[in-house]
Amino acid sequence: MSPETTLGQALKIWGLVGTGGEAKVLIQYGEVRVNGEVETRRGRRLRKGDVVEVGDERMEVR
Repeated sequence: MSPETTLGQALKIWGLVGTGGEAKVLIQYGEVRVNGEVETRRGRRLRKGDVVEVGDERMEVR
């Protein structure tokens, strides 16, 4: 994953959502956490080591 990858893009890459629109809805409704904190910015840049959680799914940026 590139250092320019956003939260919305990462959710699509990982297959947690099918479209950018789905990512937008999940993020806006507070269903996504980054490093344990609710994240509402779809454009948030992810860094190596960040942990993203959606429901029971937990992914680490490498």
